[in-house]
Formats: sequence, structure tokens, C-alpha cells
Amino acid sequence: MQVRSEPGWLRREDASLDALKALVGSPTDALGCPSASLIQKGVPLYDCEALRTRVRAGDLGEAALMAEWAWVWREGPGILVLQRAFAHTDVVDEASVRFDEMIQRERASGAGGDHFAKAGANDRVWNALEKLCEADPALFARYYANDMIALAARAWLGPGYQITSQVNNVRPGGAPQAPHRDYHLGFCTSTQAQAYPRHVHALSPMLTLQGAVAHVDMPLSAGPTLYLPHSQKFEHGYLVADQEVFTRYFEANCVQLPLTKGDVVFFNPALLHGAGRNVSADIQRMANLLQISSAFGRAMESVNRDRMVRCLYPHLLALHQDGRLSGPELERVVAASAEGYAFPTNLDLDPPVGGLAPASPQVVVLQALEAGWSAHQLEARLDEMAGKRLS
Repeated sequence: MQVRSEPGWLRREDASLDALKALVGSPTDALGCPSASLIQKGVPLYDCEALRTRVRAGDLGEAALMAEWAWVWREGPGILVLQRAFAHTDVVDEASVRFDEMIQRERASGAGGDHFAKAGANDRVWNALEKLCEADPALFARYYANDMIALAARAWLGPGYQITSQVNNVRPGGAPQAPHRDYHLGFCTSTQAQAYPRHVHALSPMLTLQGAVAHVDMPLSAGPTLYLPHSQKFEHGYLVADQEVFTRYFEANCVQLPLTKGDVVFFNPALLHGAGRNVSADIQRMANLLQISSAFGRAMESVNRDRMVRCLYPHLLALHQDGRLSGPELERVVAASAEGYAFPTNLDLDPPVGGLAPASPQVVVLQALEAGWSAHQLEARLDEMAGKRLS
């Protein structure tokens, strides 16, 4: 048997700044992102209204667009901007009001904190997904019916993805974040990350898609996120967060793009990035940070999706029956709320019938909507399913 010469483990001391420079210095290939309306500072920008028009006309297939975005995140610059992802920003404004109510309530209780920035100049709402669903289920449905969010999630993760969200509101004077990678290995120290074999460093970013919805206009003075395009391809990237030479290189070479309310940024979680400094006089830089996980991975936040579905279902049924949400929109809302994976389960009690896996809660909720089940009928079915999943 021939033994491969490269080691199975990455070491912190082998991280090469020259290797990172070579990656970052490569231009973004426009041939890889032909549907982008513009490439700015190496980042493809997509006009979502133009994309929707082309898809409706049959000039652009969703599968082709998803493949293009996956190329951007993996082989390309690692980041893209979906301009006007929310064509009508009234739903964004309404969500901002709800998020601000949460911020005021949690600030009064002393809650908050951030992973990569000093506390004090920003507000953080953890598990904003579930909190918005409970506070205003109909608004939640309108917000997460968004086609571009669902398309991006499917492009990187496939079906059954798990959305979590955290609201970050950075006030004027808010300090920048340290450059970092994100979940999973991005939440390890370099020593901890070294304990994972080389192939896991390549696997980690495939399990998560990172995104942010701009809830206000964000000129550069407001400090929108700083990115280092193409850095997601740097093999030792999870081992350099605490190395000053890499931090200085990031600060000297990162790019920053202004955003408009309703824009959404999606990027590979292995991309080196960090929120910028808010030097504006009066802009509260509010973003809804989306962390979307593969059905095959573990999300960072625990979300009570069963409770969300029970809260949401009567509103979804009404929106469906009076025609305010289309079939595809309902599917996107259910994907953002209900559990989409059938496992883990107790196969003694919950054997697959007519297939390789039992039905997931997402499948059951969609069946209930189509059949017009009452909330009581759905809750009884969910109770039955929950009992079968336990050992």
C-alpha cells in the first residue's frame, strides 16, 4: 500500500502567510459567476430583481444559479451579496421593530454579549429565530418566505437545513471584531482545532452557511463587515486567529462593501471576516445574522422547533387558505421552522414505512397544511412522533 506523504494533521507553526497571500492575490474569475450584475472589490453582486425576472422567464434555471453560488463560496471569493433580496422592505422594518423590542427588554434584564467583540457598544439577541416566531408568527412567516434565503441555503447545504439567527445591533462608536472564521472549528482555539484531522478542517465549512440581512442602510462609516476574499481556501485558516502577523495582514488587505436595507450577504464560514468599526454619528447598524446548518450537522444554538411549529401553524394555515402565501412560500417558511431531518429516532418504534426513513416533521406539517388539518390534529400527530423518537 502506498502511503501518502502529506501529514494527516495540520500544525499551527506550519501556517504560511505567503500561502495566504497567494490565495488572496488571485482575482475573482467572472466566468465563474456569469449571473452577477457586478464584481466589486472581488465580490460578486447579484441583482435579485433581475434574477427573479430571468428565472420566471425561463432564461435562468434555479439549479444553475445554485451551482454558481456554490462555486463562489468554495472555489471563488467565498462571499456574495444579494442586492434587494427583500424586494419589499416593509417586512424588514416590521421585524426591526420586533427586534428592537427584544433588545430593550433584554438590555433591561442585563442580557447580551458577543463572541468576537467587546461588550458595551452593541446589542445581541440570541435565538432571534424562535423569539420572532413567538412574538409575531405571521410576520415570521412573511420574513422567512423569502426566496433568496431559501435558495442560498439549498445551494450550499441541500434540503433539511436548519436556520438559526442572531440579531446584532452596533451603535455608533462600536468597536470592530477581531478577524475570525465561524462555526464549527472557528469556535475552537488553535490548540483545540489542531486536534482535528486535516480532512475535518475541509469538512467544517461544508456544514454551515453564514449570512446577514441588512436591516438598515449601511454606508462604510457604519462599519459593515470586513472580508478577506478567497481566504476560505487557506488550509491553515482555523489555526491563525491568535497570530498577530495574520491579523495585521487581514487589516491591511480586507475589503468592505456598503449595503442597502434588504440586501443579504452570504459567505463561506471559513472566510476570514470581522465586523467593522461604526464611526457614524447616528446609525444603529442592525443586522439579522443567519447561521444555517446542514441537516447532517449540529447547529450552534438550540431551537425548540416543535414549539415554533405549534405557534406558527394556525397562522400558516390561515395564510395558505386565503392565498396570501403561495405553495413555494409555505415550503420556505416550514423549512425555516420545522425539523427537516428524520433522524435520530427510535427505529423500534419509528421504522421507515414505504421508504428508507420515517417522515420528518417538515413533511408532516406540509401534509397538514395541504389537508387543512386543525391545529389540534397537527399537535396530536407531533406528540405521537415525538414519543416514537425517544429510546
